Amino acid sequence: MPQLLTNKRLILLLLGVILLVALISFSLRDRGNVSLPEQIIKDAVGAGQSVFSRPAHFVTGIFDNVDSLLNTFEENQHLKTRLEEFAGVQAEVKDLRSENAELKQLVGKEEDLRDYNPIQATVIARNPDQWEEKIILNRGSNQGVAENMAVMTASGLIGKVTLTTPTTSTVELISTLNPNYRVSAMVVGGKKDVFGLIEGYDAERRELLLKRIDANVELKEGDQVISSGLGGIFPKGILVGTITEITIDEFGLTKLAYVKPAADFSLLDHVVIADRIMPEVDGEDNGVTGDDES
Repeated sequence: MPQLLTNKRLILLLLGVILLVALISFSLRDRGNVSLPEQIIKDAVGAGQSVFSRPAHFVTGIFDNVDSLLNTFEENQHLKTRLEEFAGVQAEVKDLRSENAELKQLVGKEEDLRDYNPIQATVIARNPDQWEEKIILNRGSNQGVAENMAVMTASGLIGKVTLTTPTTSTVELISTLNPNYRVSAMVVGGKKDVFGLIEGYDAERRELLLKRIDANVELKEGDQVISSGLGGIFPKGILVGTITEITIDEFGLTKLAYVKPAADFSLLDHVVIADRIMPEVDGEDNGVTGDDES
């Protein structure tokens, strides 16, 4: 009797395996058509997924919307703060302009060291042998360009005009290695303005050299250097660069500062030529009031 039961179980197991193989073969026979049992199963599973997925997507959407609202609120607060700062800066600039106009009237002068007429120009040529020293612009004497006019970009000072033709002008960059090239400059950002001269260029560091600074003057890295307007060529207030290092000169008498130029001399396209308006000096012609810029 036990042997018979064992044989029945074995027969049932074999029949089950055969049926399973038959079903698998049937389901794989033609994958282009779905059988009725598969349709029922797929429809049931799809309905269940729809039932559970819709609430899940709804909840996820709520969290996403809340997160977006929080981010929008933070951005709005940040923008409000920036707008308030901008409004304060605008008010300060307006006040400074008003004060500047009053001071001009007080001393009876309509011009100052910052005044100049801008002449727009484009770089049309550059000699590879003098890549760091000279550029040629598409504006010349016919457009009012003359020698010793300052040239700048939106970023900062780049040089001065050294030669003109009726339709072009040659600009010597402040990154030139010409030992006679000087720019009267001043350091701002400290307790008081510090004056010096841009003399020379470190080609290895690709930085300008600010020399003739009193050894007792305190400077720090990050201070900005601008044109002082005292040399008679460059208007006052044009950004030259930022101090990266401060040392003592080779004689140990004055300080020397390395200045990273604000303008990128390797990528020069559109520039502005500054037609300097020199202030009148009573009893004198328009002369140089400070260190010569050559």
